[in-house]
Amino acid sequence: MWIVKLGGSLAKRQGPLVPWLRMLAAFGGGRVAVVPGGAAFADTVRQAQGQWGFDELAAHNMALLAMAQTALMMHALEPRLALVSQQAQIPPVLRAGRVALWMPLDMVREVADDDTCWDVSADSLALGLARRLHAERLVVVKSCPLPHGRSLGQLAEAGVLDTRFAAWATGAPFPIELIEHGQVEALRDALVHGE
Repeated sequence: MWIVKLGGSLAKRQGPLVPWLRMLAAFGGGRVAVVPGGAAFADTVRQAQGQWGFDELAAHNMALLAMAQTALMMHALEPRLALVSQQAQIPPVLRAGRVALWMPLDMVREVADDDTCWDVSADSLALGLARRLHAERLVVVKSCPLPHGRSLGQLAEAGVLDTRFAAWATGAPFPIELIEHGQVEALRDALVHGE
């Protein structure tokens, strides 16, 4: 199983999102679970928290709902993706030969912990899902240019990844690949050839 995180910023730009969804639906059946970013929906949560000053628990849960909204939009754009709201639903969807599109509603919390903060974005949630599901690979698709030769920690310092990602990635038993949004054909080829 591959976990493919599609950055919410892909949904803010006209162009890159739909080709990714179509490719994954066509070539990822039985192998891929998609984790959406929060896109503009998460930006609205950040703005509202800045205006109203509500706590991190509310912001965390609202950001998860933002990811779910992005997933609903992705599903509307590519109905071949199978919406799932619980982690446990992902393996059966893949066994049925489909691509799972995760709405992380099972991550909504009643009590805050150390990870209930903006330091943990959809990138780290995708990493955590990959660990829990014993994924073969995690692919994080970014809309920004990725500087070559940078460590995960350096990418976090540059704002490309959230600040928890590098620590959470330590010792991951699967490859973690960051790719730019223009590399859709490269990932398609990797899926086709089982690389």
